Amino acid sequence: MRNSFFIVIILSLLTFFSCSDGDIITVEFDFDDTFESCGNLVFFKTKADPAESLSLQITSPALTLEDLLNVGSDNTLTTTRTINGTSNTFNYRTYSTLPSNLFCNDVPPADIDITNDLESTSGTVIITTVLTEDDNDGVPAALEGQDPNGDGNFDDAIDTDGDGIPDYKDADDDGDNVLTKNENPDPNGDGILDDAQDTDGDGTPDYLDDDDDGDDVLTRDEENSSQDQNPGNDVTNSDVGADYLNPDVKTSVPATAYRVHTIYKTYVVTLVINNISLPNIYQDVFDFGILEDSSLSTSITVTPAF
Repeated sequence: MRNSFFIVIILSLLTFFSCSDGDIITVEFDFDDTFESCGNLVFFKTKADPAESLSLQITSPALTLEDLLNVGSDNTLTTTRTINGTSNTFNYRTYSTLPSNLFCNDVPPADIDITNDLESTSGTVIITTVLTEDDNDGVPAALEGQDPNGDGNFDDAIDTDGDGIPDYKDADDDGDNVLTKNENPDPNGDGILDDAQDTDGDGTPDYLDDDDDGDDVLTRDEENSSQDQNPGNDVTNSDVGADYLNPDVKTSVPATAYRVHTIYKTYVVTLVINNISLPNIYQDVFDFGILEDSSLSTSITVTPAF
């Protein structure tokens, strides 16, 4: 995919063109639909053929990538800045040959040969950050009560086991120390959970049931062989399987801790610039694209208080 920036150039030096006064030429800037960033804070796109760049530098008020990731309780953040030609600048440049590491060096490359440099005199920058948090447990976040009342705020997300981690981020929704993904919440992977595994047939699927085999001993307390926050490796009868799925084994070894959880975080940062005004170039809306940066995908580990 490529992001095409269509501009309209009003000719002012007509002696160089065989057209009448007032003619309009439409030109296309053809860049990828992603962009990069560095420092405090430069967003940029480059391409080698022809050698061109689009760059946006923001210094007032100062802005860092970390600032853009400070989302609210709805997991979104909108940041705006005004292009003023001094502290916040937007430039289109062409080069004889595109230098390497053009924007992210403390010392500019020595081989820069800029053949054209146009700077916008105005514009409004809108940066939107959306955070997606997930436990990768095989159950879509939308089906885990992420936003029960549909108000766009996740503060009231469902937390089945009351461990402080809402289900859509909780790798073990029912707090039984068996990971949700290992309790067959969606056996055929069709996104419909009406066939979720329900070992004791009580109407509550195993991934939401803290006593999977219905023997009145909590699943997390059925660690008869090794107390390691993993009932899955405690097997008295290998013909049946793990004790927590065997109603004939009712030995209780009280758990003392929850297992470690991993929460996966992905940030999507998009940038739109309105009312760009370069010399003789006017553009109402320019979609700069999606930020590419390895730091936007990460994970954290959390162990809930028992």
